[in-house]
Amino acid sequence: MTEGDHRSVSLDLLKQKMADFAKERDWDQFHSPRNLLLALVRSREIGRLEKEEKVHLGEELSDVLLYLVRLSDICGVDLGKAALRKVELNAIKYPASKQYAATTITNSRSVGDV
Repeated sequence: MTEGDHRSVSLDLLKQKMADFAKERDWDQFHSPRNLLLALVRSREIGRLEKEEKVHLGEELSDVLLYLVRLSDICGVDLGKAALRKVELNAIKYPASKQYAATTITNSRSVGDV
């Protein structure tokens, strides 16, 4: 895929590419859930990037996505299905018919809510 390619990329494709990438380099030994989570934590640089740094921002966001895809694969979690389930749970918890103030959402959110 090239930069101008606008086809959709599936999580399954990313999962396979990441698994192949790690295997080719014998990196599976380093890809424990703990190590992948630590790599995600190191991705905190995203919050310091400006919108104008779109290429760099895209690279950092891609790192986060790839770590999540790899972590979900190592842990045996279908990330796509888990994300869809989470959206459904959040829709129940936060019905569209209710009005929300910014402070209400911030104060009522649990760690697992997006």
